[in-house]
Amino acid sequence: MSRLTLTKIRFRNGIWEGKIGNAPATGARPEITVMFQDQPVRDVILTEGQKDGDWLVAVPVPAEAVADGVQTFVIFDAADSTRLGDFTLIAGEAVADDLRAEVELLRAELDMLKRAFRRHCLETM
Repeated sequence: MSRLTLTKIRFRNGIWEGKIGNAPATGARPEITVMFQDQPVRDVILTEGQKDGDWLVAVPVPAEAVADGVQTFVIFDAADSTRLGDFTLIAGEAVADDLRAEVELLRAELDMLKRAFRRHCLETM
């Protein structure tokens, strides 16, 4: 079981950034692997953080990951194959099945029903 922790910082310009914590304070670089579709993501950048035991990780999202559907990246401590975290991209057709989209549709339908009910109440008075 890994002692390392992973905290998301941000995702912008095609690069997911996070902070690795609880690394040994010896300055030894942690072994991090990022997997996408059972293949390691190349060009992952790991730089030493401001505090001892902190490292910053930058994961460039490959162009083939920008596609319809759900694309998941999993971040591992390669030393003991412990999963530290993950992030997901959702685009295209899969977005229609996303829960947030369903909630928005329900809100729109509820607003329509409220208007119809208020109109009905005014007409029956």
